[in-house]
Parts: sequence; structure tokens; C-alpha cells
Amino acid sequence: MKSSVAMEATRRRAQHGANGKSSEEEGQPAQWGRAWEVDWFSLSSVIGLLCFAPFIVFYFVMACDQYQCSVSQPLIELYQGETTLLSIWSRAPSFTWSAAKIYAIWVSFQVFLYMCVPDITHKFIPGYVGGVQDGARTPAGLINKYEVNGLQCWLITHALWYANAQYFHWFSPTIIFDNWIPLMWCANILGYAVSTYAFTKAYLFPTCAEDCKFTGNVFYNYMMGIEFNPRVGKWFDFKLFFNGRPGIVAWTLINLSYMAKQQELYGHVTNSMILVNVLQALYVLDFFWNEAWYLKTIDICHDHFGWYLGWGDCVWLPYLYTLQGLYLVYHPVQLSSVHALAVLSLGLVGYYIFRSTNHQKDLFRRTEGSCSIWGSKPTYIECSYHSGDGGLHHSKLMTSGFWGVARHLNYTGDLMGSLAYCAACGFGHILPYFYIVYMTILLVHRCVRDEHRCSSKYGKDWKRYTDVVPRRLIPGVF
Repeated sequence: MKSSVAMEATRRRAQHGANGKSSEEEGQPAQWGRAWEVDWFSLSSVIGLLCFAPFIVFYFVMACDQYQCSVSQPLIELYQGETTLLSIWSRAPSFTWSAAKIYAIWVSFQVFLYMCVPDITHKFIPGYVGGVQDGARTPAGLINKYEVNGLQCWLITHALWYANAQYFHWFSPTIIFDNWIPLMWCANILGYAVSTYAFTKAYLFPTCAEDCKFTGNVFYNYMMGIEFNPRVGKWFDFKLFFNGRPGIVAWTLINLSYMAKQQELYGHVTNSMILVNVLQALYVLDFFWNEAWYLKTIDICHDHFGWYLGWGDCVWLPYLYTLQGLYLVYHPVQLSSVHALAVLSLGLVGYYIFRSTNHQKDLFRRTEGSCSIWGSKPTYIECSYHSGDGGLHHSKLMTSGFWGVARHLNYTGDLMGSLAYCAACGFGHILPYFYIVYMTILLVHRCVRDEHRCSSKYGKDWKRYTDVVPRRLIPGVF
């Protein structure tokens, strides 16, 4: 019944735009959201990612496991006939039930913390915003409530990890590294299972039919998602859980496991490994400290939940975002003091730009512009837009502070931090630098995606904004 309502809503919206006029041309405020129809380039990209992304993850992990993190050596040996795809596959560790047990316990524990342990940290940590919080307005005009307890989950998990390493010794601190590839198969199973469930659920029993998007293409629907905020019950939100747990909570644990393995193999921990752990932990803690703010970002506000988020958060994030630490297990790089200081400085400056830019935006939103940015009252563009229920809403686009320098300077800071992670590994191999290449592609694409949506949402008001702030990432350049 609900799926038929969603399909009818899709049909009505398609008919609404069938006259070929945009809302801006009709003199009405624009409506946001991704395209209802899929062009051939987007479709081919989606099919390509569905087919090859799992093999990209396997390739990088396999390169470290079998070729000392050389990206080119497997290709050279394949080209020269010295090895075959079958032999590479046969040498890779396979699925094990012990890894499945570890992974099942891990995910179940994170579900328990997410669902059954309401946040109390906001009651005694000054400045932290947790507990029940409102999300952004959805395209259908709904405002969902979320239990924000990510920082608490992270603290409990890492306290137990520390207690085990120092006192209880239930398992080795190297347990993640020692089961890394078998755990990858388990993560893939969960990623595909949750993506398929969300895809099926959208047709049969969507949480909110009015927020579903059916493009008419099964591949695009599966990858990019149909439901906006699929939920089980009142509080288990797929998007928030899989974006924040289990992958991001695991990120710092994975790095700690790499550090423990380096200590076990070489008898010491290199300064490069410490830098990677510290800089990436700073990013993870920032995410959880600002989880309530994260509810207003593109991942929650615009992305539908499909394979892109489901599989990506289970597999792509924990396996490819941690390549620097994995590389340093096989190549324990000890940086010079100058190199280490340069990496640390780059990472901290990037973080400052990233956090300060986001803080200005959050402050501006919370105070509705009644605040001080860089010592002055902020300037802004007044905008209006329609939600899916026909409601007219108003918004402001800030043109002061970092947001007057470039439209996405927070991404610039993010890229500086990403480069710092990679530079901590030295310059002996290209594998650690996959992350900065990927993040550059991701964030530039996100700029384009975000601005397309903003243009659709705000119409001519967005054009006024881009005239005032003409650059995206680099002032005076791009």
C-alpha cells in the first residue's frame, strides 16, 4: 500500500514538471532533490561502481598482504604471465567463522550502544550537544528526531578496548589486523545485505512514502537509494547508524590495531604511525563531537540510503580510509623531525579551516544570522524554496567569514588533512596516496552535486549567491 502511494507521488511530481518549465521559469521558488531521471553517463558510472568497487578494495588490501603494498607489482606479474588472477585469489585468506563471530559481536555491540544506551555525556561535558535532536527538514517536509549518542558510543568502545589491552586480555590488540581480510568478506556480506534490505523495503513498506524517489532504473535505485530515511521502529535510522557506526567508530580501533602490530613486529612504534593515529583520531572525534551538526549535512539532508551508503560505510570506509596505517605495518617509516612537524602542521591547519568553517555555518544557522563572524555582523543572501508538501520556506546563505572566501572552504581544509595523512607515510609508495586522490574526486564531485541541488532548490537566489562568492574551493582559482 505504501509503495503504491510513493509511486503515485512520483507520478504526480513528474507530471508537475512535464510542461518543460522549471519552477524558476514559472516564477515560483525551486524545489530541491536529485534528478528523477538518470542520464546515460550517470547510469554507466553507477554500473561501473557496482561492478568494480568491491574489487578495488580487494586489490589494495591484497597488494599489502601479498606484494608489500606495491600497487604496480601485481599488474606487472599478470602482464608478464608470472601469476594469474586465480593464483592471487587463492593466496588471499578466505572467509572464516571466527572472523564472522568477531564481526557479528562488533556490529551487535554497536547496535546495542546505539539503541539501548541513551546519551548522558551531554549532561556533564560542557559544550557537547547530544541526546534527542531534530534533523533537517526532508523534501516531503518532515523533521525526524535522532538519538545523538555517537561520542558516548565511541568513548565506551575505546574504554573497553583499553581495559582489554591493559588488564583483561580477552583478545589480542592485533585482532583486527590478524583477521583483516576475513573480516572484509564479513563486511561485504553486511553491506550487500543492508543495501538489499533497504532497496526491498522501499517498495514494500517504506518509512515515509513521500520521501521515496523511484527513477525507473533499478541499478540507480539500488546504488543511490530510494528511501530518504529508512527506519526500523521509531529510532533505528539506517542512515545515521551506518554513517556513524560501525565504520567510523572502528576507524580509530583499526589504527590502534595497526599500531599494536607494528609494536609486535618491530619492537617499537614509528612517529609516522603515531601521526596517522593522532590526526585521524582528531577527525573521528570531531565527527562525533559535532554529530548533531552532522544531521544538517549533505549525507543526511540530501542522500537517499542505498548501496552507496550501506556498502560504502561497511566496506569502503574502514578498508580504504585506513590504508595509511596498514601501509606503515609493512613499511615502518620513521620521519625526520622536520618532515613530522610539517605533516603535523598541515594536518592541524587543515583541521582548523575545516572546523572553523563548519562552526561559522552552524553558528549562523542557530542564531539565524544574529551573531558575529570575524568581528562583524554576517552578510547573507535571503532565499526561499518549496518542500514536497507544497510548503514555502525561507533560508539564508552566508557570504561572510570563510563562506565569503569560497563556497566550500570546509572541503579545502578536509583535503589538507587528507594530504597530511598520506604525507606521514613518506614517498616510497603510491598506495598511501590513494586517499587524497579519492577525497579530491569525492569532494569536487560533492561540490558539483551539492551546488546542483542548491540551484534546483533556491533557483535564482542561488545565482545571486554565486555572483557574490564565485569560487568553490580555492580562492581566486577554483
